[in-house]
Amino acid sequence: MPQISTYTGGIAATNGHVLSLPGGTVLVDAPDGISGWLRLNKIKVDAVLLTHQHFDHVLDAAAVKAEHGCPVYSFAPYSRDLTLETLYGAASGSPFSVPPFDVDIALKGESQVEVLGETWKLFHVPGHSPDSLCYYLENQDLLFGGDVLFLDSVGRTDLPGGSGALLLSGIIKKLFPLPDATRVFPGHGDDTTIGRERLENPFLT
Repeated sequence: MPQISTYTGGIAATNGHVLSLPGGTVLVDAPDGISGWLRLNKIKVDAVLLTHQHFDHVLDAAAVKAEHGCPVYSFAPYSRDLTLETLYGAASGSPFSVPPFDVDIALKGESQVEVLGETWKLFHVPGHSPDSLCYYLENQDLLFGGDVLFLDSVGRTDLPGGSGALLLSGIIKKLFPLPDATRVFPGHGDDTTIGRERLENPFLT
């Protein structure tokens, strides 16, 4: 099991997960404040995986990319629609205003990706956001799902591009076939397992 550290910050208490792998260090999502936390803990990031581009998950993406010189992976190129800045009309200085960042590798249409010598399976599960992407490290039984699946809950579906039917269908068809022991690290709250959520999640049982 790789070492996993989680930072939680920003106005939505958003998780950023750091994995130490043999080939380097991966950061999953970049919430507000994580760039300073990485400096404080002397952590060097070699790649950033974005589960989706809602503002609370990407506020520090530009800072991390600039400070660490690392590639950013995401379902789609940077978009003010996806960050919700278009919805909220986020002016400079607003808590919703995202410093623009470049996506180096867009993953739309891909079923897997090689990152730092590891093969990650990709599951596109829209419904919370059109670009929601779950990253599954099969050899470690680890799933990083952003705001798709939570402990006893699922992502909200009332934002642009949201769909409850799409979200629940995607979870059942794409995530629930994974092994029971698969650990799920979400974008908010505590980690859980596929087996627990398949049996006990009130939105899915």
